Amino acid sequence: MTPLIGISCGTFHDRDWCPPSYGHRQTYIDAVLQAGGAPLLIPPLLDAATLRTIYERLDGVLLAGGGDIAPNHYGDQPHERLGTIDPPRDLTELRLARWAAAEGKPLLGICRGVQLINVALGGSLYQDIPSQIDTTIDHNLSYTREDWTFLAHPIAIAADSRLARMLGTTHLMINSLHHQAVRRVATGLRAVAWAPDGVIEALESEGPTFIIGVQCHPEALQATVDPRWQHLFAAFVQSCGDHHRQSRAA
Repeated sequence: MTPLIGISCGTFHDRDWCPPSYGHRQTYIDAVLQAGGAPLLIPPLLDAATLRTIYERLDGVLLAGGGDIAPNHYGDQPHERLGTIDPPRDLTELRLARWAAAEGKPLLGICRGVQLINVALGGSLYQDIPSQIDTTIDHNLSYTREDWTFLAHPIAIAADSRLARMLGTTHLMINSLHHQAVRRVATGLRAVAWAPDGVIEALESEGPTFIIGVQCHPEALQATVDPRWQHLFAAFVQSCGDHHRQSRAA
């Protein structure tokens, strides 16, 4: 059985006179395929019933990278440096994350995805790292260099975390393409990785459910730059397969 992995889509506007496109970058697809999963792209859907129909067919959910999350979802006012938001995508992903967390369906968040999981479960965000955190680290350096594989800074990973066990290390270099970050960690989650300036770089569930979010972009590293990240995707897809078998047996 090949686990079916839903990947949330972003909205892309390539021409003013063209309708928007829904999609995501090839590296997410590649990482899921490499790990043995079957990727399914999920567009932003405001109709909860239609989204639920798709969700119920999935064995796991991957919340991918993208733009900023509207601050009203965590009780904050827009900061002057808040970037582009996508309200239909926010609503779609909040529903997916809450359903998955409540029902024990495996959930993996990448960059925006870790932030979304945190917000969905009651946490908050820094809306703009340079203006809200005293740091000398450029957390958007890989983007500035226009290189998804550029290793921008190190992170330290908690030795007792599932993420450390998967990667086989507590220290490694990562790429970095974000200006928002986790602020208050949601109940039921715990921070398990940090940049040298204290910015949270990974969250995972305190319970048995597979919920892991990372602030970097491992999908862009796992093929050649740092194959250790393949273990994260492999563990996620394996967990999705286990969930499929358990749910069918119930």
